[in-house]
Amino acid sequence: MDIKQYDFDLPEELIAQTPLLDRAASRLMVLDKENKTINHRRFSDIREYLRPGDCLVLNDTRVLPARLYGVKEDTGAKVEVLLLHQTEEDEWEVLVKPAKKIKVGTRIIFGEGKLIAQCTAAQEHGGRMLRFEYEGIFLEVLETLGEMPLPPYIKEQLSDSERYQTVYAKEEGSAAAPTAGLHFTKELLKEIEQSGVELAYITLHVGLGTFRPVSVDNIEDHDMHAEFYQVSQETADKLNHVRENGGRIISVGTTSTRTLETIMRDYGKFTEASGWTDIFIYPPYELQAIDGLITNFHLPQSTLIMLVSALAGRAFILDAYQQAVEERYRFFSFGDAMLIL
Repeated sequence: MDIKQYDFDLPEELIAQTPLLDRAASRLMVLDKENKTINHRRFSDIREYLRPGDCLVLNDTRVLPARLYGVKEDTGAKVEVLLLHQTEEDEWEVLVKPAKKIKVGTRIIFGEGKLIAQCTAAQEHGGRMLRFEYEGIFLEVLETLGEMPLPPYIKEQLSDSERYQTVYAKEEGSAAAPTAGLHFTKELLKEIEQSGVELAYITLHVGLGTFRPVSVDNIEDHDMHAEFYQVSQETADKLNHVRENGGRIISVGTTSTRTLETIMRDYGKFTEASGWTDIFIYPPYELQAIDGLITNFHLPQSTLIMLVSALAGRAFILDAYQQAVEERYRFFSFGDAMLIL
């Protein structure tokens, strides 16, 4: 399938650079995937589209302050490091700039020695394995030295780093936020729950592979990076109960979707599980785990627009995106939201 089938014209000024003061004040485009209708609302109106017995599935991963700036021990040359995921206790897979300058054995100094890393292996695409040395607790050291790894499309500095976290973020480990969840406030979630809608939590630590551009003409040749996921028995039981009783399972974000679809693919039902998933969802894939999806507006030719096309149909999604551009919706991480039911 040709990647150009997922292309559309996106004016750069529609890529949101800063979050709204009120998370729930974003716009909401509501898509009826059966009747192919579109409505324009506010995100706080989402309560009107949820029914008692439904279940929202939210990704409770928390973004690490994963971008570090250091210097090479031998030359003092500047180095930028982005943590991707932990492979052993003090060893991480990372991206480094400039990658060519970081050889196996190279030592990098951060924060005048508060954190030291040694390169233990070189990988493709600028990837490296770094083993860290420090005193105390690694996450506490990272909090003092690291910066929030905003996507490259966002040029503005973020004054409050918590605005790139969901209000229910708990499990440390992501290189990027599950951005569909950024629209929820604690008050809105409480109102939704009080209306008889279940809330269920899964964890998928978002890696940069989710946002990595598709660089092949045929999307079937694209390789997704693996990401770690975890689903508890409590969540699995809740989801099975909702489905058995005729409720709808509505995924908050593509990360929650990919986790649930991995579980259904591998086990045939919702069950407690953890592991690594590189599932790549695009038409004509038929989603088995979810009935609806809350998501942001994605970039042209991205794996994310392919996923939503698998749920609602490519032509319908591209029509909706054309409307979003005409109506000046805000795109990507800090942008507006779409509800597909």
